[in-house]
Amino acid sequence: MTTEAISVAVGSELPPLRLGAVSRTTLALFAGASGDHNPMHIDIDVAKSAGLPDVFAHGMLSMAYLGRLLTGWVAPESIRSYGVRFAAITPVRAEPTAHARITAVETVDGERRVTLALTMTLADGTETLSGDAVVAI
Repeated sequence: MTTEAISVAVGSELPPLRLGAVSRTTLALFAGASGDHNPMHIDIDVAKSAGLPDVFAHGMLSMAYLGRLLTGWVAPESIRSYGVRFAAITPVRAEPTAHARITAVETVDGERRVTLALTMTLADGTETLSGDAVVAI
């Protein structure tokens, strides 16, 4: 973790976090770790009965990946706020990429803080999550 890896200026971007394909194993492991055993994420028959072609990733898995991008740059205790809006599903076998762009740099109560715009995208450009975070640097 280092804030020195990028220029801390409005418009600067963290290096994207490119993730491997979301597999059924990934979904099963995340279900176990998170306690979210919603069958839409792990049972293809349930997904098909809802009119979907296959299972899809938990939204919170994508949020966790964005969190991983943040904690690759700053320590977890430096995160002051973090929130997202879920916009689209991440299909099984998709390869998501996490992005963060600095939108503000300011000092609050003597602490230098950076606001970041966050997005999670798929290879076809679909944005599955958007949000923001404020971190102390």
